[in-house]
Amino acid sequence: SQFSLHRNIVASKIIMLKQCLLRPQTVAFVINQTPIRSSHLARLGSTRRNLWRTFSSTNNNDDVNNDNKPRLSVAVVGAGPAGFYASKYLTSSVLKRITQSTSSGDDDDDTPRPFAWSGVDIDLIERLPTPYGLVRYGVAPDHPEVKNVENDFAALFNKQGESQNSSINFYGNVDVGKQIPLSKLQSLYDVVILAYGCQAADKRLNIPGEDTLEGVLSAREFVAWYNGHPEFQHIGPIVERCLWKKKSNTTNDDDITETSISPARVVVIGQGNVALDVARVLAKGKPGLIDTDTPTSVLNVLKGGVSHVSVVGRRGHVQGAFTIKELRELTKLDKEGHNVSFVVRKEELEMGMTDASMEELKGPGGRPKSRIDKLLQDNALEEDAQSTDAEKSVEIRFLLNPTQLAPHECNLSKVGHVLCERTRLEGDPGKQRPVGTGEMEELPADLVLVSIGYRGMPLEGMEELDFFDSSSSTVVNEHGKLPGENNLFV
Repeated sequence: SQFSLHRNIVASKIIMLKQCLLRPQTVAFVINQTPIRSSHLARLGSTRRNLWRTFSSTNNNDDVNNDNKPRLSVAVVGAGPAGFYASKYLTSSVLKRITQSTSSGDDDDDTPRPFAWSGVDIDLIERLPTPYGLVRYGVAPDHPEVKNVENDFAALFNKQGESQNSSINFYGNVDVGKQIPLSKLQSLYDVVILAYGCQAADKRLNIPGEDTLEGVLSAREFVAWYNGHPEFQHIGPIVERCLWKKKSNTTNDDDITETSISPARVVVIGQGNVALDVARVLAKGKPGLIDTDTPTSVLNVLKGGVSHVSVVGRRGHVQGAFTIKELRELTKLDKEGHNVSFVVRKEELEMGMTDASMEELKGPGGRPKSRIDKLLQDNALEEDAQSTDAEKSVEIRFLLNPTQLAPHECNLSKVGHVLCERTRLEGDPGKQRPVGTGEMEELPADLVLVSIGYRGMPLEGMEELDFFDSSSSTVVNEHGKLPGENNLFV
């Protein structure tokens, strides 16, 4: 956002010119349909240095190659946490080896060890205009303590500037595979590290209505929207229509204020931490998020929050993927003044406490689950004691398997219900699976958010080279190295 569109487009092509800037030669690339010749290289080199000075620390590398050894050049595809940590520890390792190779050798531990490189230069290449990946666009806005790691990542640029043997640079708005072939990066750099994460690929329920009804979104899309991701602003109008649909033609929009509570019912399918984050954000609404970095456009849609959110899972509470921290936050919403009650049904906890579940609580690694079990048991209510004074509620439902998303009676193009089958647990400890009982339950839903995980996707050109395993949705590798004679790592 700090740079003009033209400069972003230029920057997205600079990577391809990197070696040309270092070695005079005749070139003819196309930027904005304009041929770039060798006479333009010096000017583009200046643009490259100035354009990204906010995120970069650059050095005059030609002045520090005292021993004429080459510098290790590394491209990291993806500027999220994985990309930053890979850059941090690779730089640290290389600098340590350089120090060891030039030590005096006063004793056995300080004996110089030959090292082929005199320095390391890392370019972080990101598809989006901004760095930090899921830290910026995936962490809930009311978890600023988690987002603080951005400060550590930003400090890497300044710290690397302290050493003439290293540099780290950020290049945003560059889509590797589309704008720049992966093979081109391989030819420009000594090492290419793939750290681009899971892009635009959600695991699917594969049930009727998932693809045909409006109001069915993935939690990934919803989270990206409320975090201000530039590619998901179209989600806002969808959410607004689901939360604030008119009850009748006589309903006046003026009756809806900034603190109005939506009468909509939301069903979140999945029981990981993302699912609980989504439920908490929906319940808090604008009053609970006003002091965070949530975009104003999102706050204006959420307003006073949603009246009822159900978080549904196929298995029991012992098998839930959430942690006690996120669960405890839900239990405290009412005490913290958010006007939200937390509901969990005692009978569903009891149904999930099979002999195998008891063994899971007692076995290795069972302590965190035991704490979760105690917290839920302490907050559990009998089915006939679900009344509360709070105007909003978050309810966790267990042992319910969604089998169909049904349309609304008044609008067959929009979701209206989630049809679920009651399940029971079968199997050995740690391997229990949900089995249908035939008992059905229908949950009203004006908005359905599917939170059952993501899948990795290949960059363009990777599948032809057998670098991607579609069955596991992962890049093929052995201890981080891609197969074959190449310079690719993951």
